[in-house]
Amino acid sequence: MEKIDAAPNVLPSKENTEMQLDISSKDTQRILRTVDYRVVPMLGLMLGVALMDRSNVANAAIAGMREDLDMWVGYRYALMTSCFFITYVLCQAPMTWLTRAAGPRIVLPGVVFAWGILIIAFGFAKSWTTLVGLRLVLGILEAGFFGGGVYLLQTWFTRHELSKRFTTYYFIGSVVSAFSGILSYAFMQMDGLSGVKGWEWIFIMEGIVTVVIAVSGYYCLPRFPDQELKRPSFRYLKGEELQYVVDRLAADRDDYQAEAFSWALYLAPARRPEIWAFGLMQFCTCTASYAYIFYLPIILRDSLKFSLAASQCLVAPPYAAAGFLMAGCAWYADKYRVRAPVLIFNCCIAMIGLPMVGFASNPWVRYVGVFLAVSAINSNIPMLMAYQASNIRGQWQRAFCSSTMTGLGALGGISGSLVYRTQDAPEYIPGCIAVMVCVGAVLLGSTVVFFYLRWCNKQADEGRRVINGSSEFRYTP
Repeated sequence: MEKIDAAPNVLPSKENTEMQLDISSKDTQRILRTVDYRVVPMLGLMLGVALMDRSNVANAAIAGMREDLDMWVGYRYALMTSCFFITYVLCQAPMTWLTRAAGPRIVLPGVVFAWGILIIAFGFAKSWTTLVGLRLVLGILEAGFFGGGVYLLQTWFTRHELSKRFTTYYFIGSVVSAFSGILSYAFMQMDGLSGVKGWEWIFIMEGIVTVVIAVSGYYCLPRFPDQELKRPSFRYLKGEELQYVVDRLAADRDDYQAEAFSWALYLAPARRPEIWAFGLMQFCTCTASYAYIFYLPIILRDSLKFSLAASQCLVAPPYAAAGFLMAGCAWYADKYRVRAPVLIFNCCIAMIGLPMVGFASNPWVRYVGVFLAVSAINSNIPMLMAYQASNIRGQWQRAFCSSTMTGLGALGGISGSLVYRTQDAPEYIPGCIAVMVCVGAVLLGSTVVFFYLRWCNKQADEGRRVINGSSEFRYTP
């Protein structure tokens, strides 16, 4: 491989990019595999414990926490689950900025380690108000991961490689989170050990798992590409390989290196309607997704009348099945360079499953509906991430869009935690209708954005519009 003697802090010239892109396909695949193995699985594991640690209250709830902490009264359980998202939303932008400034290798494992210790403390809570306070702090710490993790992932790959990576990242996270039900059931069997109750062991043991993954993340995750050029990580890419990676990014969108920060530059995407459309669709999708994350064990137990053990364990299969749909959608989206048609397809599948969940009489038919709804709704989350990431350019604009997307998704978490209300048990019909409305809104929004972006590309082809400050940039509809 030929080494390009270019200064690390200078964008590659067009000639250097062409020279570097002359590298063999075999070497390209080897370099991408190295980046994949260091970035995607570890971020996926960290996402998994993030989802597990914010939603394990549902498993603890049916294991006796609601009775011990007097959470059957009014909105106490809903307040305890939703308060997490208050600090999670408010801290998105500053924590994403911190990730860019201090580097992902320090910030991401650091916040995961801190909230792992916090989750252990959940196991020693003696009142529901204590859990409220702990979940507010958890929201601050988890805000430092999701936006920063999405940001790191999209800085290492070209626009039309992102869908498969986001899907793998989110699938790993979803599977780890889904199997928390099985883990919770196993940890419940420790009930009475050392005088600690089963639901308390759920928090303590899952907190320990989180701490172990955080330590592993510190040694595995790389920095941002421009930071790696100046200070390569141990046993990662060599100098010429790093230069090739940034040359690919320069050829794709010319934004691998962070510009000097300014508020005007950071807030520039706020004037673009598609950015808010992506965020609003993420809000609706996360409302539907979190409604199941927080309440699926309770629905299986109270509404579908499964046993306690079955309610804990039957959470996992729908999320595992979602991986097959995610993989097929990601392959299609990257191969044909489209996003909205895949979102629309998934919405149609969800619209088949949701009425089955809400209105079928047979519990197993309703459970099949859960498979369809959970698979389709969760497949749209990484697709929306890729949709936005494929249509922005510039490091600080990317930071703004990541925090906006994540923040609006977190607001969806607040609304999702309120969808299935205690007073609607055991059928939860209003909640089912609310989720259907959210999915319908995403279907409509995807259709509108698809035609809008194609119209913008047509104007750019005719020389009547410059997209993202580049005459060569085109939206991925």
